[in-house]
Amino acid sequence: MQQNNSTTEFILLGLTQDPMKKKMVFVIFFIFYLGTVVGNFLIIVTIKSSRTLGSPMYYFLFYLSLADFCFSTSTAPRLIVDSLSAKNIITYNECMTQVFALHFFGCMEVLVLILMAFDRYVAICKPLHYPAIMRRRVCTILIVLAWIGSFIHSTTQIILALRLPFCGPNLIDHYCCDLQPLLKLACVDTFVINLLLVSNSGAIASSSFVILMISYIVILHSLRNHSAEGRKKALSTCTSHIIVVIIFFGPCIFIYTRPRTTFPMDKMVAVFYTIGTPFLNPLIYTLRNAEVKNAMRKLWHIKITSESRR
Repeated sequence: MQQNNSTTEFILLGLTQDPMKKKMVFVIFFIFYLGTVVGNFLIIVTIKSSRTLGSPMYYFLFYLSLADFCFSTSTAPRLIVDSLSAKNIITYNECMTQVFALHFFGCMEVLVLILMAFDRYVAICKPLHYPAIMRRRVCTILIVLAWIGSFIHSTTQIILALRLPFCGPNLIDHYCCDLQPLLKLACVDTFVINLLLVSNSGAIASSSFVILMISYIVILHSLRNHSAEGRKKALSTCTSHIIVVIIFFGPCIFIYTRPRTTFPMDKMVAVFYTIGTPFLNPLIYTLRNAEVKNAMRKLWHIKITSESRR
């Protein structure tokens, strides 16, 4: 990576500098990350192995869990390791790589959530046309387009980051590398770059949130014409999706849609969508979904039975 400055490394200040609190950070986020890895791994393996979870909704959930795992892995391991270190140094290239990964998998999660909302809209509002519209080939094309869109978005972000010249302080008041904390260190007027950031990440977060909420309002409105059992099942599924959308997009919009200002709470807000959401998604999608829970029970019952017979 070409760097437009004399800075070769940065120092991440993390969530806290207090030694006792850093130990608490290690314990808390180690548990969160372990839960994220185990939870998303269980969903990925269950969907891949179960014949009953072959519908488009679970096809998209598979990729949401994959994106969640990668998204959390782009920040959580470093936060956990740095909480045990006295000086948290990250090289320029590592920092730029983290910016790319953070936005790539974050954007992938946004796009998969939109695809899941589209799937629910077609299933509930156009049930007769659902098999024709949501064919496996169509779902595959949509996921490929989501990967391409994520790559374009993250490439745009890394181009903005690589254009920033750093020639002074190298202390990043954050637990990870992102454009907002890097803008504070740049020795140049960052008004235009911040405007591009808001028009890119901010616009994606805001417009996606509006689209998702409108789609779920339309879906919930259309449930009036369904049977009581159908309404209950659809409402349970949509409620899970809406909870995920609010938890993920609320902090994202707060961070990426405002001018060049930073607040002390920014780091904790970022924790919600970088670490909190990937941890909560498996819980929300399994605890509120009988099909996933039943498939998990069957899968692991078969595995335990086969192991005991050996």
